[in-house]
Amino acid sequence: MPNLLATEPSAYLKSAAHQPVHWLPWGDAAFARARAEDKPILLDIGAVWCHWCHVMDGESYEDAGVAEVLNRDFVCVKVDRDERPDVDARYQRAVQALSGQGGWPLTAFLTPEGEVFFGGTYFPPENNHYGRPGFRSVLVQVARAYREDRDRITANARAIRQHIVESLDEAKAGAVSADLIARGADQMAGMFDIRYGGFGTAPKFPHAAACEFLLTRWHDTKLDWQREIVEKTLMAMARGGIRDHVGGGFHRYATDERWIVPHFEKMAYDNSELLRAYLSAYQSFGTPLFREVATELVDWVFEVLSDRERGAFYTSQDADVAFGDDGDYWTWTLEETKAELNAGEGAVVSRVFDIEDVGEMHHNPKKNVLWWKQNPAGDDEWPLLRAAVRKLKVARDKRPTPFVDRAAYVNWNAMMAAAFLQAGAVLDRPECNTLALKVLDRIWREAWDGGRGMGHVLARDEPRGMLDDNVQAAAAFLDAYESTGTAMWLERATAVMSHCAAVHWDEAAGGYFDVAKDGAGVAYLATRGKPVQDAPTPSPNGVAALVLARLWALTNQAEWRAQLDRQLGAFAGSAGELSLHGATLLRATDWAVNPVTRIEVAGPAGEGPACAMHLLALQTYRPRKVVVRRIADTPAATVCVGTTCSLPVPAAAELAQLLA
Repeated sequence: MPNLLATEPSAYLKSAAHQPVHWLPWGDAAFARARAEDKPILLDIGAVWCHWCHVMDGESYEDAGVAEVLNRDFVCVKVDRDERPDVDARYQRAVQALSGQGGWPLTAFLTPEGEVFFGGTYFPPENNHYGRPGFRSVLVQVARAYREDRDRITANARAIRQHIVESLDEAKAGAVSADLIARGADQMAGMFDIRYGGFGTAPKFPHAAACEFLLTRWHDTKLDWQREIVEKTLMAMARGGIRDHVGGGFHRYATDERWIVPHFEKMAYDNSELLRAYLSAYQSFGTPLFREVATELVDWVFEVLSDRERGAFYTSQDADVAFGDDGDYWTWTLEETKAELNAGEGAVVSRVFDIEDVGEMHHNPKKNVLWWKQNPAGDDEWPLLRAAVRKLKVARDKRPTPFVDRAAYVNWNAMMAAAFLQAGAVLDRPECNTLALKVLDRIWREAWDGGRGMGHVLARDEPRGMLDDNVQAAAAFLDAYESTGTAMWLERATAVMSHCAAVHWDEAAGGYFDVAKDGAGVAYLATRGKPVQDAPTPSPNGVAALVLARLWALTNQAEWRAQLDRQLGAFAGSAGELSLHGATLLRATDWAVNPVTRIEVAGPAGEGPACAMHLLALQTYRPRKVVVRRIADTPAATVCVGTTCSLPVPAAAELAQLLA
C-alpha cells in the first residue's frame, strides 16, 4: 500500500513515499484518523539535508517489521521542518522538555489531540551501547502505555502542553539601555573559545549574528578583545574543515571544537549570514582572506544554490549521496588526490590541508577532511596550491553529487538576496545585485498577498502567515532601497510592516506573534509564540526590531521610532539573559541607544560622481548606517551622525575623507 507522500511538494516527504510506513502529511486528516481509530500519533520531523534522518529512514522506516508495528498501533505523520518551521518550533520545545535534547530527526509521540507525551531524536533500530533504546522496543512500550495507562499519558501530555504555552512567549518587559548592550558583549566574551575561536565547545556552530554585533561594538569602543573575538572566530572557520576549500561556502556545523570535521550539509540560511559577516569584517579590517571567503561563497551560490533565470535561491545541499555515506563526496583519500595532481601539487596540498594515509572520518579512516593546517612554504608554492585546488574541484564535480533541495523559501531567499546586495557593493560584482533584485521582485509578485501577508514558499499559496517570512522580506526590501535608491522598495517594506502590525502585533503586551492571528491550526499551532532567540536563524522579533529601526532612520517618521521603542521594551527583560542567542535583538537595541549614521547622496542617475559616492557609501562599514540615494542635478553627499551633519561634498574622494 503506497503512503500519501508521493504527491507532496516537499522533497523530504517525497523521499519517504516508497517506505512501507503508511505516512500521512501534517493536517486535520491525520488527527481525525487518530481520533477515529483511538491511536497515538508518531510524528517524525526531519529534512532532506539531515544525515541522521536518512540513517533512521534506512534503519527503521524502510524496515518491513518496524512498519508493521507502526501501521498497526500508530497514525504516522511526517513533517519537513523547512516547509513547516512553525510546527517544528513547537514540537522541538516539547521534546526538549521531556528528554533534554532536540534536533533532527525529531521523534514525538502525540495524543490524537496533538499533545506530546513521549519523544526523542534519533532512535537506533536496537538498543545500543550509547544507552539509546532501540526503536522497535520503544514503539511496543509506547503503544502498550497508551492502551493500558491512559491517565498517566494524559497527565504527561497536559503538563508538557502547559510548558509549551508558557515557553513560546519569550517576551519579558524591561528598560532599554546601553547597559544591555555592554552586558550582552561581556556574556559573549565569557563563552568565547580563546584557543580555537567561536563560542562554547563541541559541537560548534557559526554564530554570525554575534560576530556582527561584536564588530559593531568594536567599531564604537575600539576594545581589542572585541576585535579579537570576531577576527579569531572568522579566521578559524575560514581555515577549518567547516569551510569547503574546494567548492566554496560553509557546512552547517563542526562536530569538534577545532572546526575540522563538519556535518557536511550546506544551508542557505547559514551561508547568507556568514557571507554578510565576512563582508562586514572585510569592510572593517581589510583582511584579504575574508574577501576570498566571501568571493568563493558567492561563486558557490551562483553555481549550485541559485536559479538565475527565474530568480530564486535554493534551500540546501545534502551531506550525503546515499544511505551509509558520511560526507564521501566532500572528503579525500591520499590516493584520490595523488591520482589528480602532479608530485609538486600533491606535496603542497598534503601539507597545507593535512592529507594523510589516515584521515578524520570514522566510517572510512582513509578519508580526509580538507582543513588549512599551514600556509604554503614559500611564494613559489601558492600557484601550485591554486592549480591543485582547481584540479580537485574538476575531479569532485565528476562524482555523484549530493541532492540540492530546490524549494525556494521566502525567508531564506530574502536573507540571501540581502547578503548578495551587500556582496554586489563590497566585491563590486553587479551580477550579485541583478540576481538579488530579481529574487526580491519575484517574492513581491508571487508570495505577497496584501490581505494575508507573505507566503512561505515562492509560487505556492500555502503555508502562509509566518512572521519570519514577512520581516525577512521587509529587511531585504530596505537593502534594495539603499542599493538602488528606488522608492518602490521602501514602499514595499512599509506595506509588509504595516501588515505585521495588523496581524502579528500583540497590542496587550507588545512584541510580534510568530503566526498570524487568523492562522490558528491544529494542536500546538493554536498557541501563538513570540520568539526572540536566534536559533539558529536570526529571531523574527529581532529582525522586526532592526527593520523598525531602519525605517525610522530612513524616513525620520516618529511612528516608526515609537513602534521600535515598544518592540524593544517588550523584550528588554529577555535581552540581558539571552547572550549569544540574543545577538539580533541586541543589534536592534544598539540602533535605539546609539547615534545612527545617515549618508545621503544626491545627483544624476547613471555613471558619474554621484554613482561613485553611492557605491562608496555602500562599501564603507559603519554600524547603524543607512544610505539614501536621491536624483538631483548636482552631485552632493552629506553625512549625519546622530543630529550632527556635515556640509555637502561633491565627489568620492571628499566623501571618503568625511567617512574616515
